[in-house]
Amino acid sequence: MAMDGDAQGFVDGLRECFADLQDPRNEKSCDHLLFDILAVSVLSVACGADDWCDMATFANVKLDWLKTFLELPGGAPSHDTFRRVFGLLERNQFAASLFHWTKALQEATGGKLLAIDGKTLRRTFAKKSGLKALHLVTAWASDNGLTLGQIACEEKSNEITAIPQLLKLLNLKGCTVTIDAMGCQTEIVEEIRQQGAHYVLAVKDNQPTLHADLQQVFEEALNTDFTNVQHDTHTTKETAHGRTTKRTYHSIEIPRDHSQRQKWRDLRTLVIATNCVIKDEQETWETRMYISDLAPRAKSLGAAIRKHWGIENGQHWVLDVAFSEDAARQQDRNGSTNLGAIRRLIVSLLRQETTLKRGAKAKRMVCALDTHYLLKVFATAQFDA
Repeated sequence: MAMDGDAQGFVDGLRECFADLQDPRNEKSCDHLLFDILAVSVLSVACGADDWCDMATFANVKLDWLKTFLELPGGAPSHDTFRRVFGLLERNQFAASLFHWTKALQEATGGKLLAIDGKTLRRTFAKKSGLKALHLVTAWASDNGLTLGQIACEEKSNEITAIPQLLKLLNLKGCTVTIDAMGCQTEIVEEIRQQGAHYVLAVKDNQPTLHADLQQVFEEALNTDFTNVQHDTHTTKETAHGRTTKRTYHSIEIPRDHSQRQKWRDLRTLVIATNCVIKDEQETWETRMYISDLAPRAKSLGAAIRKHWGIENGQHWVLDVAFSEDAARQQDRNGSTNLGAIRRLIVSLLRQETTLKRGAKAKRMVCALDTHYLLKVFATAQFDA
């Protein structure tokens, strides 16, 4: 049976992604081709598969269709085959290969705001052996909802070492990188600026001297009504779901002779972000602090700060609600990380497919029911010949 155009595009795109991925197995003794296993895995996750058994079920049910564009010399791979292969694949190499797909989309659609954030896979711990839950640090293109990279670490506290590794995998030139307080480190700032990118980083008590010094800068500027201080202010107000949220962003140029400007590469601006939520006539206030090398333009800095949290709703929430990631119990480190990377790819691709105005969970169901729509989801990126 001839391969149709959509299937050909899927195969070509996936081969482009995995061209440099090494097969960790002894190929002479293998019943299944690595490419076939990878193809079935990403298709099955798009159709609702959440674990190795689900992948095997998908392969069995869709075997006749899969054989129209895959070789599958050993028939449908078993759940043990999926588990073993993904447990052997080196996780950082696999993620780098897989996210070649979304990088192609990023180049096609643009977008220069990049959020770095981590998510813990809560059920991947093991009490008896002392195995801690796996933590995945992700690079998220905030403007178009694409995952561009992923690094695994054993717990959130290890983000400090994982983030520089992730940044080195990315082409940051011209981007603005946003990171929460865990990433507010001089080494991370160095890596960002070395690549020709800008930064907007949250500051909390994990940097007590920086936090105290900048608090003083803001208070002194406020007490003088910003006299002789380059500054800007931007305010937004929204009313929805029975509450009003007022967001105010003060951006201040830090004095050139301030000691912190010598410690943090190209540091220029302090941002104070204040949120006031009014509900049932009660006010709740929250104030956060950020540093940046960008000029003190409050509107654009405020937009970058707010878009950073898009990764929470656009990826983390979707992974838990539509992909049941928090319930996943895979404890093999490579396997869990590699499956997490596939989930993140599928979240990105489902966001790009906009003809069906439904959420990720509903789109996965349609993928399972309609192979034409399934291949359409994967037809969003164009790869260079």
